[in-house]
Amino acid sequence: MDSDARSMLMNRGLNDIFEPGLRASIGELIEDVRARGDAAICDALAIFDRIDVDPEGLRVTDDELDSAVVSEDVDRSIDDAVAHLRAFNEAQMERSTNWSIESEPGLTVGERVTPISSAGLFTPSGKASYPSVAYQLAVPAIVAGVPELALVVPPVPGGSGEVDAAVLVVCRKLGVRNVFRVNGPAGVAALGFGTESIPRVRKVVGPGSPAVTIAQVEMQRYGMATMMLLGPTESLVIADDSADPTLLAADLLIEAEHGVDSSVVLLTPSSALADAVDLEVDRQLELLPRARAEAARASLGPNGGCVLVDDLNIAVSVANEFAAEHLQVVVTKLELDDVLNGLVNAGEILVGQHTPFSAGNFVIGCPASLPTSGFAHVSSGITTDTFLKRTAVAHADARAAARMAPSVIALAEHEGFPAHAAAMRMRQG
Repeated sequence: MDSDARSMLMNRGLNDIFEPGLRASIGELIEDVRARGDAAICDALAIFDRIDVDPEGLRVTDDELDSAVVSEDVDRSIDDAVAHLRAFNEAQMERSTNWSIESEPGLTVGERVTPISSAGLFTPSGKASYPSVAYQLAVPAIVAGVPELALVVPPVPGGSGEVDAAVLVVCRKLGVRNVFRVNGPAGVAALGFGTESIPRVRKVVGPGSPAVTIAQVEMQRYGMATMMLLGPTESLVIADDSADPTLLAADLLIEAEHGVDSSVVLLTPSSALADAVDLEVDRQLELLPRARAEAARASLGPNGGCVLVDDLNIAVSVANEFAAEHLQVVVTKLELDDVLNGLVNAGEILVGQHTPFSAGNFVIGCPASLPTSGFAHVSSGITTDTFLKRTAVAHADARAAARMAPSVIALAEHEGFPAHAAAMRMRQG
């Protein structure tokens, strides 16, 4: 790849997410929600989703939550996924504990770990139904102990305001009763400001379209915390000649079918494997519904594709620069440890061809709402850590205060803060 092609691959999606015209439009919508509350949300539903909902209908009723049903297979699968998510997040929570040390005689320092006060969970709709996103967001928040949760979800496209039954089943099973039908960007703004119907929360998380992502980014100006960034989806596979090309093609199509803005990349030192996978992708594309096939062709074509590398070391280097949301490694046992040890930038790493992205998305229990667009360089997936905060705690006795005093006084005077220095001098007697 030349430098321009490599730059386009590494900066995927950012131009669309932060396109000036879209940013301006979302900014206007946010201001409208701030000024008019529920009325603006209802207007956004009518304009962008073509669904008429009155303000009193924004909240999903208890009857809707309690009467929602799905097939036995889906119901059982939700329980399976939730159990795995609980196991992962409860194990992580056990490691997020209060701690303290005596850093010098008479001085104890440490941290208290507590949940954030409130959180909003955005579950997308439109391209598909996403009950998996609902439980991927809600379970970590519940395990973390967040006392106030609100979930917002766009209504089913083409309906009269109904919310996907599977999302409601997830909410009922997890005890999430504050559920609201909203347009995506308007719902994010509503959670950040609070409206007549929707409570204000301190943090909003959840993947979505570029419009939803911009709304989350823009709402940070009003004191709402969020995650950077969660969408559009992307995946990268590092594979060598040991990979089964049929399974590899199937795994590349998993994230590729999400949408025309997704990005999917295969890194391999094997041109023979690349050719075999290319044929398999063509064959398997014919088996997909037209819309999914079109999305996959974009994800694997202009948005991604196959990158031939000289060796696996270069593949690791490229993967670290790409910092994929979803990363799969399919190499020989002899090479596996070196590859895994070299990978440092990824939302998740799935090892082997029996750990496909779809298993990670739905059931495995590791986070599946993950940073995209290269933000895996600096952030992580949504787990209990997302909903926790750490407060530093210190306690010094007179002995420790006396020992620290000369250092505090010298630094305070250097920086020009006489009251800082005076407070320590008073304790010297």
